[in-house]
Amino acid sequence: MEGMLSPAARNGGVADPLLANGDGTGRAGAISKDKEKYWVPVDDEEEVAAAEEHGGKDCRRPLLYRTFKVKGIVLQTYRLLALARLVVVVQFFIWRLRHRDSDSMVLWWVTVVGDFWFAVSWLLNQASKLNPIRRVPNLALLNQHFDPPTPRGGGRSSQLPGVDVFINTVDPVDEPVLCTMNSVLSILATDYPVDRHATYFSDDGGSLVHYEALLETARFAALWTPFCRKHRVEPRAPESYFAAKAGAPYAGDAPGEFVGDRRRIRQEYEEFKARVDALFTVIPQRSAEANHRDDAKRGGAQATYMADGKHWPGTWIEPAENHKKGQHAAIVQVILNHPGDEPQHGTPASSFSHLDFSAVDVRLPMLVYIAREKRPGYDHQKKAGAMNVQLRVSALLSNAPFIINFDCDHYINNSGAFRAALCFMLDRRHGDDTAFVQFPQRFDDVDPTDRYCNHNRVFFDATSLGLNGIQGPSYVGTGCMFRRVALYGADPPRWQPDGASKLVDSARRQFGNSMPFINSVILAAHQERTLTPPASLDEERFVAELADVATCAYEDGTQWGNGVGWVYNIATEDVVTGFRLHRKGWRSMYCAMEPDAFRGTAPINLTERLHQILRWSGGSLDMFFSRNSPLLAGRRLYPMQRVAYANMTAYPISAAFIFVYDLLPLMWFSGHGEFFIQKPFQTYALYLFVGIAMMEVSGMVEIKWAGLTLLDWCRNEQFYMIGATGVYPAAVLHSLLRLVGLKGLPFKLTSKPVSASGGAAARERFAELYQVQWAPLLMPTVVVIAVNVAAIGVAVGRAVAFGWSLAQFAGAASGLLFNVWVLLLLYPFALGIMGRWSKKPYLLFVLLVAVLIIIASAYVAVLAVVAPGSVAALWLSG
Repeated sequence: MEGMLSPAARNGGVADPLLANGDGTGRAGAISKDKEKYWVPVDDEEEVAAAEEHGGKDCRRPLLYRTFKVKGIVLQTYRLLALARLVVVVQFFIWRLRHRDSDSMVLWWVTVVGDFWFAVSWLLNQASKLNPIRRVPNLALLNQHFDPPTPRGGGRSSQLPGVDVFINTVDPVDEPVLCTMNSVLSILATDYPVDRHATYFSDDGGSLVHYEALLETARFAALWTPFCRKHRVEPRAPESYFAAKAGAPYAGDAPGEFVGDRRRIRQEYEEFKARVDALFTVIPQRSAEANHRDDAKRGGAQATYMADGKHWPGTWIEPAENHKKGQHAAIVQVILNHPGDEPQHGTPASSFSHLDFSAVDVRLPMLVYIAREKRPGYDHQKKAGAMNVQLRVSALLSNAPFIINFDCDHYINNSGAFRAALCFMLDRRHGDDTAFVQFPQRFDDVDPTDRYCNHNRVFFDATSLGLNGIQGPSYVGTGCMFRRVALYGADPPRWQPDGASKLVDSARRQFGNSMPFINSVILAAHQERTLTPPASLDEERFVAELADVATCAYEDGTQWGNGVGWVYNIATEDVVTGFRLHRKGWRSMYCAMEPDAFRGTAPINLTERLHQILRWSGGSLDMFFSRNSPLLAGRRLYPMQRVAYANMTAYPISAAFIFVYDLLPLMWFSGHGEFFIQKPFQTYALYLFVGIAMMEVSGMVEIKWAGLTLLDWCRNEQFYMIGATGVYPAAVLHSLLRLVGLKGLPFKLTSKPVSASGGAAARERFAELYQVQWAPLLMPTVVVIAVNVAAIGVAVGRAVAFGWSLAQFAGAASGLLFNVWVLLLLYPFALGIMGRWSKKPYLLFVLLVAVLIIIASAYVAVLAVVAPGSVAALWLSG
């Protein structure tokens, strides 16, 4: 039996340990056994009392998650190590200021300032991880209170709130359309009441390929979604499901029909993929034929035609006025209407259809296609602008109180994810004050060793748990559930002294001129767990209203992109949007599930990955030097949360000092026998060794409570150095240009790789790992590697030429260890620029040894020529 099946069902059948506990342990509100060694539960009564002190209310609501903290002996050891290192760092600076002795006082001052900045950066980073908290949702209790099993023939009983799902894409080629449609299919088939969630698909390129692919997806979903409900399979993205190996036992209601149903669905899926792939050929052919017929009427304009023979109002294949990227009309089209409240069962198996869905609800959730208007002269604000349009359109159609957004390359891997997030939103302790619930990012098709740290587990499994113990994790752009009124700029209940939101004061100045939208804001401010029925789409005025809120001019003179919706004019709109919510006093929650809630794709090509890091680091610095700087936030932002945001936004500044340190090995090229930045050097080296050793020991403790591996930690250290040598200096340059009023560096959007799972497809997928795409971002790191390799070679040459004693070797050892350390940290980068040769890593070490021998020999030979009376010359003549 192929494919991965869900452990069990939500209603009926075998009890699902995942949906019961949120962690797959089989115990409500518990954590997995491998984490029990380091985590202990927090007393619920203490949490409730603390919440009530801060304005918590409605004691009848259940406690929908369990809180865990790190065991005392582990946490206190971690804190003690941090305190001890702080003492060592302070003593180190006192000692340096008392011993101002160096072969170059300029370099001495540079290193003092650099060491001070590194100490501040470490302190900011460490401070946010001193109280890590893990919260585990209790889905069994959520289902018991809000979604009890429905008796056969009974009416609707679910009291779960509505959820609007946003998915964003731009280009069907750079972001493979089949991957995007798999994301949509996983949403349509997720385990959530079908009448209580709607999907809004934003196509920012206005492509007919996306629109017709969405139509094909809706047709295939009529088979795929009932199949998932009948057999309760996981994951519910068909590409990932069919590629997965058999794992958990069957959990559906019809085991005898599963094999046959699965075979037929797979055949249907292959035909669906063929139809989607064919759109790139069918649409141009159809349009060419139609244009050939209509050339005489339209004077030769090459239009793009829809299947019904009408002109596509979006972007044409052959760009034309009002039909090209950056210039086309708004399109809002409902692909699947609201399904209604009553279950609708399918038909039994027949000669026409071999699939028996007679006992399955075959309704599909609402699905809406959106392509916002684009006009020359407007800054369309990229993804943030697209999501603000989705926010307005969804308010008019479904107005769900909660919103969850996805990148187009992410899919739902655990169909209990929506319910898990709601455990935090509906909990009586901090639920009302929670603006968003952030899930970690997990990726398929990353190389097994995670060469370029795509999983970023130190951030998601350590830093985010630390933030979870303060005001909450930052928003990372995808896999996040929001409270709608928080995005509208409302204050959290605890900061509303009179208990009433002033959300609609000066409504037109805040939200624009659409009265239906303003009315929806008023409803959202009081709406908790009901889904607003969609308005009738037959009314011409309402259709015009939908188009109006998707136009460019709608936001003119409003607070959109500032105090309302996603934030504009910055590359990291995600982090700034989350920061704005925290600044207003809202909390956020971190939710990690097993299996992972969502999975996606990540760039495993070195150059693509560096461009991604450049966009993030440049946007972070822009935030630090803007009015959204954490240093300027008001008193509603928790002090330690302010520290965490300062660290998250100012970290690229370290590059200026790291780059200088990486080039210090140039001192080996000087004509002097010795060169010391700090004297006495032995004491200086001892301080550095002790400080670094204590940091690494602290890291080993962090690995334990965060559930990381040593490889995760090493990859984090390595890619930080790779970023600091090449990417962060470019980010600093970008911010300096912006500060003086210039445009700054252009940021390249990361191309989404084609997903492939397992077998030959995976081997072909990893081919991107071995492709070398030379770009200016690579050159600084290449220089650093060359300098450090040359420094080691020259040191070896000097040792040979001058016959160094053991004491001289010991004196040079600390400098050489620094060179070796830098090269080890840059090892993944060196593999990346080797291309396909990196499949044999030992070649890199062979090359390194050969280069060192050549450099050492060249140094000795040159010394024999320029200083014939030296020891080297005597050695050569002998």
